[in-house]
Amino acid sequence: MSARTFLTTGKKIVAIGRNFSEHAKELGNAVPKSPFFFLKPTSSYLANGGTIEIPSGCDVHHEIELAVVMGKETRDCPASEAMDSVAGYALAIDCTARNLQNDAKKKGLPWSTAKGFDTFTPISEFIPKDSFTKTDDIDLWLKVNDKFRQQGNTKDMIFNVPSLIEYVSSIMKLEAGDVLLTGTPAGVMSIKDGDVVTGGMKPGKAEKDIITIKFNVADRKGLFKLSE
Repeated sequence: MSARTFLTTGKKIVAIGRNFSEHAKELGNAVPKSPFFFLKPTSSYLANGGTIEIPSGCDVHHEIELAVVMGKETRDCPASEAMDSVAGYALAIDCTARNLQNDAKKKGLPWSTAKGFDTFTPISEFIPKDSFTKTDDIDLWLKVNDKFRQQGNTKDMIFNVPSLIEYVSSIMKLEAGDVLLTGTPAGVMSIKDGDVVTGGMKPGKAEKDIITIKFNVADRKGLFKLSE
């Protein structure tokens, strides 16, 4: 799979929610007993170096995550075989219009608006699968204006990558280029016009980050207006 394939040919982004207990607690959510996920449109991808856009009236939070890029069609795949379906990885940010999400939760409505704006899935270049062997010991970090906001490790995931693939593929077919966002550690906060967001990931005992990302933040110019 080429470095850009998942940005152009994948049909869906499957985002796992509340997969780090401290993040669930910081938002006042119960820690799940089974995986929980929602879908994001692939039109929300933003390539490394781009600009995250803040829609008018939205309180947008950053959520740094390990992204798993699927390499082939996968359906009803047991965890023991799940990694055979993985092509590689990426580092991504799941941006969330938190005020819209909270309002939707109160009304029992879907979160699609809060998660689906253009530029709301900033993502790194593709990382080949053989770049590292374990997904349960990866440091993740995110800074805003060079100050740490999030620092975590995938060892603290409630559900590991193979079990997530098993669960999702038992419900819906995963296809080549689809991306699985695996959850975020604690420390999510707001970003605003003029901020600079950076992040990185370091697997296992590597001496330095395997990849880094950088995004500017700017107010969005468009037709969206927050409903009263």
